[in-house]
Amino acid sequence: MKSHPPTPRGPGAFSRRNLLRGGLATGGLGLVAGAAGCGSPVAAGLAGTQLNPGTVTFWNLFGGGDGARLLLMLDEYRRQQGSADSLVAATFAWGNPYYTKVSLATLGNKPPDVAVAHLTRATNLAAAGLLEPITEEMLGLVGLSSADFTQTAWEAGQFEGQSYAIPMDTHPWVLFYNTDVCQQAGLLGPDGKLLPIEGLEAWEAALTAAKETTGRYGAATASVADDSNSWRFVNTVYSQREGATPLMSDEGQEITMNDELMIDTLAAIQRWTETELMPRVVDTPGAETLLSQGESAFFMNGEWEITTLQSIEGLNFSMAAFPQLYENPAAHADSHAFILPRMERDADQLERAMGFIHSLLEQGMTWAEGGHVPTYLPIFESEEYANLEPQADYAETATYASYDPAAWYSGSGSNFETVTGSQIGLVQQGLSTPEAAVASIRSQLETYARTANPL
Repeated sequence: MKSHPPTPRGPGAFSRRNLLRGGLATGGLGLVAGAAGCGSPVAAGLAGTQLNPGTVTFWNLFGGGDGARLLLMLDEYRRQQGSADSLVAATFAWGNPYYTKVSLATLGNKPPDVAVAHLTRATNLAAAGLLEPITEEMLGLVGLSSADFTQTAWEAGQFEGQSYAIPMDTHPWVLFYNTDVCQQAGLLGPDGKLLPIEGLEAWEAALTAAKETTGRYGAATASVADDSNSWRFVNTVYSQREGATPLMSDEGQEITMNDELMIDTLAAIQRWTETELMPRVVDTPGAETLLSQGESAFFMNGEWEITTLQSIEGLNFSMAAFPQLYENPAAHADSHAFILPRMERDADQLERAMGFIHSLLEQGMTWAEGGHVPTYLPIFESEEYANLEPQADYAETATYASYDPAAWYSGSGSNFETVTGSQIGLVQQGLSTPEAAVASIRSQLETYARTANPL
């Protein structure tokens, strides 16, 4: 994320990036970090003064490499406007605290002009009546159209036939690979890229070849201290299967998981850890260390981890979409998106808000450097993005992204991901059977399904 909970990192991450050491801590480029109170930095200037007419207020949840890149983009918007006070931006804690602030500020009639939300959380806000619908007329104010975006992401921002979000990116769960190890294991083609891995047998053969080369593991991904990652792993593999149904339907009121397929999916993952093709117990930093030290050929996580791996001296790595193991291509993903919290806006305010969004979309190459796949087609289809490696090598995932099923309790960093991920983690660690994990997931989700939407 990083728009995701920050993982402790070593020095040197995002070197262009070291501007964070000064700018983010002091608000030197206009970003207010960790602002207290829902509306305090936005309803008035930083010193408690009234905002100048024409100022756009913007809330987000970006930290780490994402936060550093956002600073550059916000500064470019100010340059375009010719005024440092054309924008007031605030960054809040990732996850439920952020969405609580957005909700309460909107209910209190003091929301920002524009905010960021994950698409899987934006529809929840829309269901609660907290967002303005995004119409073609509004998009047209700044020369945009719904046809300007990858349709998988655009459709994920819809609720009851209306659009409520403008997708900024798709951020999928992907495969990182140590090119030195893969070369020794015979897994690279003449172009130095990973040879296609198609099907379950080919995946297990690749893991075996990698394990024989490393002497330890074939692949690694977090099984502890990151419930969301465990869910992303299983959602990727489960969604590839013919007959895989969403875990919930009817806005989360009905549990529709295909228990048989989920049990079989978990059994395959547990087999990989039992045979030590993958470690049973490892967190994200530990999995990254296995990759960087040549003790694993593959590391699976969200593409945003590119910033961390780029900072590891001597590591030669690349990236690819996670292989298609079953009948259908699929990869877990979410999208960062722009939303317009519900408020009274005059025509000028609306056009300024849309102009701000358009400016950030046009700066999509800066954002793509952090690993995210652009959803704005003029960037996604550009030659410049096609030449951005390894980022462009998994761009296909934007066309078959598998988002969290819609429910008030689902979405990035939600209770749903904690419930599912914690049980999946126990299976990865060998502490639970697939059958017991699925039974527990179903039981816990049914409790949420019977609970009235609190939004």
